[in-house]
Amino acid sequence: MYIHAFSILFVSFLILTLAVRFWLASRHIRHVLSHRSAVPAEFAEKIALHAHQKAADYTIARTKFGMLSMLAHAAVLVGFTLLGGLQWLSVEVYQLTGPGMAYQIGLLVAYAAISGLVDLPFDYYRQFSLEESFGFNKMTPGLFFMDIVKGIGVGTLIGLPLVWVVLTLMDKSGALWWLYAWAVWSGFQVLLMLLYPTVIAPLFNKFTPLADESLKARIEGLMDRVGFASKGLFVMDGSKRSAHGNAYFSGFGAAKRIVFFDTLIERLAPQEIEAVLAHELGHFKLKHIIKRIGVMFALSLGFLALLGWLKTQPWFYAGLGVNPLALPGASNDAMALLLFMLVLPVFTFLFGPLTSLSSRKHEFEADAFAAQHTDARDLVSALVKMYEDNASTLTPDPLHSAFYDSHPPASIRIRHLNLGV
Repeated sequence: MYIHAFSILFVSFLILTLAVRFWLASRHIRHVLSHRSAVPAEFAEKIALHAHQKAADYTIARTKFGMLSMLAHAAVLVGFTLLGGLQWLSVEVYQLTGPGMAYQIGLLVAYAAISGLVDLPFDYYRQFSLEESFGFNKMTPGLFFMDIVKGIGVGTLIGLPLVWVVLTLMDKSGALWWLYAWAVWSGFQVLLMLLYPTVIAPLFNKFTPLADESLKARIEGLMDRVGFASKGLFVMDGSKRSAHGNAYFSGFGAAKRIVFFDTLIERLAPQEIEAVLAHELGHFKLKHIIKRIGVMFALSLGFLALLGWLKTQPWFYAGLGVNPLALPGASNDAMALLLFMLVLPVFTFLFGPLTSLSSRKHEFEADAFAAQHTDARDLVSALVKMYEDNASTLTPDPLHSAFYDSHPPASIRIRHLNLGV
């Protein structure tokens, strides 16, 4: 009864999630298409019609591609779970590795490898067809595959030790294993924040100190005004992969770095770059980063506690196409982790607007912070250029935007900034 009930519950949520996502995507396409013929009045003097139409076409193409990708990944999910894919994979891995930790880690690695192979054609098409057709792709196939190799290397060196520790805790530390695993995972996340700017990111991009002395002086003046200290100002060679541009700061504590995409430096005026950075610094000064990390840690604690209970329930496995009694080896810990990671997004998707709502609130607050420390008109002009250069639609469907977008729509965001001028 419980097995059947959980299978039905899972399928029901999966169908509901797919239906809502397709409905939102269809709304978005229709809305963007219906506004394609004219630039919104508030942007009419700033953005040309051809740029507006390019953004509309790019948005529609990405949304349609997302719908196709959604269907394919849903089919793979069903194949791994209800159709017995993970059950079969566990037997195959066990025959290669034998019992013990090698089997547990092998199962996770095998799933990651298959999942990566499934994603590969979608990622390749996105980069070399979709992005290429709109003039955004700057990657070569060689760089694309080199990034994959580097990603696998980094994941192996960093991820496998973490997996080994978590699986060991699950097996050896009793009913409260999830609490100890959460402490380890949280420490790992903090360590990653410390290592990413100087160890991991340079494996994929080149970072050079900002050479423009006048821009550097302007930015250092801004940092002095807002009370922000960093380990340096750097320009990243983002143009070797994409024509999109951005600015961000990375790191944690004393390891904070401010990074500008070279495409952003080339496109924006110095005062606009200052305004964009003021927005990013606003996230830090208003403690948005700390708040997001706190929420992430709290959610991870709750999810691990839930997994701690679910992994002891036979219906959790059987309801997802896995017979726990027929699994090879003495431990089902790796299988429990896999099943939980696979189905969690299905059951949490409908809570997405809550995350978007919180993120949008932070964006408005960061914009207001930037307007206090720079000229709001500079941020407005920078945003208009960035929306145009990134082909971000100015006319998203409001409901689709509320569900997915971490940033407010351009018209609303700029209206808020103009009200403060």
